Amino acid sequence: MSASSLSNQDFAPELLERVIYRVGSVIVGKEAQIRLTLMSMLCGGHILLEDIPGVGKTMLVRTLAACLGASFGRIQFTYDLMPADVTGTSVYRQQSGTFEFRPGPIMNNLVLADELNRASPRTQSALLEAMEERKVTVDGHTHPLPRPFLLLATQNPLQFEGTYRLPEAQLDRFLMRIQLGYPDPDQEVELLSRMAGADPLERIKPVMLAEEMANMQREVKNVFVDDAIKLMLVQTAVASRSHAKLQLGISPRGTLAWMQASQAAAYMAGRSYVIPDDVKLVAEPVLAHRLVLSHEALLAGTPSEDVVRELLSRLTIPVAPRKGATS
Repeated sequence: MSASSLSNQDFAPELLERVIYRVGSVIVGKEAQIRLTLMSMLCGGHILLEDIPGVGKTMLVRTLAACLGASFGRIQFTYDLMPADVTGTSVYRQQSGTFEFRPGPIMNNLVLADELNRASPRTQSALLEAMEERKVTVDGHTHPLPRPFLLLATQNPLQFEGTYRLPEAQLDRFLMRIQLGYPDPDQEVELLSRMAGADPLERIKPVMLAEEMANMQREVKNVFVDDAIKLMLVQTAVASRSHAKLQLGISPRGTLAWMQASQAAAYMAGRSYVIPDDVKLVAEPVLAHRLVLSHEALLAGTPSEDVVRELLSRLTIPVAPRKGATS
């Protein structure tokens, strides 16, 4: 069966559910986070995994790459990492008298940027072109990244010594921020049982091809978004820009990301159109990291997720007219 026939919109939800099931066979009790990761990938967005060490961030990315038959790259960010260590470099070949491009780990389908905030701002900025334009430029030559391309960056929210805070402009380029968190006790017992034998990744076989995911990404862009839904998103963004608890509200890039994530949520549900429930489902992971709290809200310990929920509570949900209703 061809990639195009496998990735048609009728079959896609079933195929994506298989991916979720396979990844869930390794990553215990994190179905919601796995779904969000796939939604982000479907609309070509990148993810910031902000969580403590040891909760399965690396395993999540490796397992997803194995299920998609995609290439995987890992970059361990440290204070002395250079941009060329990320993007690659040109190597001079004396025999031929030419330069040859040696690709860096960024040239993979799924890339884990581990502890991104430990690298200098100069090295962090090496990711921006890759994230935004799906290419890297080395010595004046442009090299396209493989499709699909998904960057998952991690940072430890507790340990700040020797780190460089990610600026708002860079945070805004991540489609979602996701936390995995500790598993429940029963889930942790199950995790120990699964890890007692052979590496569970050895049993993972590709469920779909990377090319099929690329086809799905194109289909997601065609999911219909009614003007009433768009107005709902914009009204929420406008309200955030004058909110008493915020210094900085939702940018137009954030509103666009919210709409794209809503399209991916609808696509995974097997619909060709977005409904308000899709909008609500992705609101917190898409919006919370884009908000800059006021000094008063920071002192009060207000989570940005609380502000998102407050904004959602004020939403006016558009209601479609009933069949047969007269104007």
